[in-house]
Amino acid sequence: MKVTPAHDFNDEAMAKRQTPPLESIKVIGADGKMTPEAGAKYSGMDRYEARKAVVEDLKKLGLLVEEKKHVHAIGHCYRCKTVIEPLSTPQWYVKIAPLAQEAMKAVRGGQIRIIPDSWNASFFAWMENIKDWCISRQIWWGHRIPVWYCEGCGKIIVAMEAPKTCPDCGLVDPVQDDDVLDTWFSSALWPFSTLGWPGKNVKAEDLLEFYPTSVLVTAFDILFFWVARMMMMGLKFMGGVPFRDVYIHALIRDEEGQKMSKSKGNVIDPLIMIDKYGTDAFRFTLAAFAAQGRDIRFSEERVKGYRFFINKLWNATRFIQMNTSDGPVDINAGSAGLPSRWITSRFAAASRQVEQSLSEYRFNDAANAVYHFLWHEFCDWYIEMAKVGLQNENEAPGVKACLLKTLEGVLRLLHPFMPFVTEELWQGLPNGVRQGARHGESIMTASFPSALHTDEQAEKEMGIVMDAVLGVRNIRGELNIPPAAKIRIFITGASAGVVSVLQSYIAYIKKLAGASDVVFREEPPKDKGAVSLRTGFTVCVPLDEGLIDVKGELARLEKELKNISGDLEFVSRKLMNEDFVGKAPQKVVEKEKAKLEELQAKKNGLLENIGRLKNLEAENG
Repeated sequence: MKVTPAHDFNDEAMAKRQTPPLESIKVIGADGKMTPEAGAKYSGMDRYEARKAVVEDLKKLGLLVEEKKHVHAIGHCYRCKTVIEPLSTPQWYVKIAPLAQEAMKAVRGGQIRIIPDSWNASFFAWMENIKDWCISRQIWWGHRIPVWYCEGCGKIIVAMEAPKTCPDCGLVDPVQDDDVLDTWFSSALWPFSTLGWPGKNVKAEDLLEFYPTSVLVTAFDILFFWVARMMMMGLKFMGGVPFRDVYIHALIRDEEGQKMSKSKGNVIDPLIMIDKYGTDAFRFTLAAFAAQGRDIRFSEERVKGYRFFINKLWNATRFIQMNTSDGPVDINAGSAGLPSRWITSRFAAASRQVEQSLSEYRFNDAANAVYHFLWHEFCDWYIEMAKVGLQNENEAPGVKACLLKTLEGVLRLLHPFMPFVTEELWQGLPNGVRQGARHGESIMTASFPSALHTDEQAEKEMGIVMDAVLGVRNIRGELNIPPAAKIRIFITGASAGVVSVLQSYIAYIKKLAGASDVVFREEPPKDKGAVSLRTGFTVCVPLDEGLIDVKGELARLEKELKNISGDLEFVSRKLMNEDFVGKAPQKVVEKEKAKLEELQAKKNGLLENIGRLKNLEAENG
């Protein structure tokens, strides 16, 4: 990269002073009062007084045809709310089209990536139709325009440093322009001006080290105001792009999809969210919903939900610590059983997905991948199975090692999203478990988990075990069988290979399904009761053993069916009403349609369960 010297603002390609047409004809002065150009009668009048006086004079002269109200847009000051009057004054402009061409070349040539690339079209449309850029502003604060005026001969002096005399007539102390640079012009210089450019003491090595940066993260609404201008200025002054990737993140809207604003009163204060739910829960929420190309519909309930996720992590860590604190744990202990092989393989898959998603700036996919692994695989399945393995003297050392290794890896995966909780929990792990860390070091110094080995055989076998457990859990849930009730399970129609796998891990099935016995048969029992069809086999739970009160359960389900049917009829009538469908907001209509589908699915499930119970009632006489 070539480090070039600062350019003089007198550069022909960069800036020129443009005087708006009819500059000499100003009927309103800078003080808001009429000038002599308005006529002797009105000169010195306030603008509002002058308007009334003109109308009265037109009436007296018989020249006023009519008066009527006219609604139109008038500019107002955003602070004091007074009407803004157009006033032509000399301004400074940058001839920006040549610079825009270079920026477009950089994007088309791949020197700069805009992510997601759907924003490329908008970027090019704006750059291809770019107009000269007015860089002077009449406001109180900002970088002063580097222009001086000679009060003697009227010469305009553009210079890097304040001139002491006029170069033409020699008059001392020319007067500097009162205007300041447009904020976006100053901001456009940020990538290199922060490194000392164009000062005399600027270190070229600083620019070589830190220019360009790798990633710029910003919102779409300043893609043209700031990002494009940083590109143009970087290419002009530094001879190279200021960054490689531009990640356009989502805007945060309220739960109705409206842009947050103080005037609407729908702003969510992040400090309040942090106080109520913690920094990590708030941070994870934003990551989990930041899908590329979609704005975030933010609500407090979502932050609250991810606080429960942190509680889940905390409780899982406490469980592991309590079950591994009875002595040193050999992190490489023994041959691992199926559950440990399976969770190690699933952790490898989660690590790959998180790493790939982060490299592609799909932060929501990365967050959801680690969320799913921790909650639904590590906590819901492996830790529950570990409770069985920990009771077995031969399996316990391997289970303890796997629990600690997997937890440590999960904390490293989660650290970019939840830096505070993960640091706290990681520091509480045994020194021998914390990867690559010496005493007192932070989790930030540990390497990010790399892709490990995938054990396809373990995942296949574990899938069979999980399928059997889920079959029983579905039956329990549908028929309201008490969680504490021990049940018999019949598994039928399974191949020899599936039976072999299920028999090998029958202790896990009993524990997770709450079963007293698991029986393998070719055909289902005559009074098969409740059935759940699985992939390659069928799970049956006999219901003639006093598991449920058939009459009472039938009454409960029929009452629920009556309520569901009433709700279903009400929603159906609403959607058949043409006035409602035609006049209601689209999102309201879509919500009602989704509700209709949900109610219909519930009704179908209730009818199925009622049918089962009636058959059972008939069989039992």
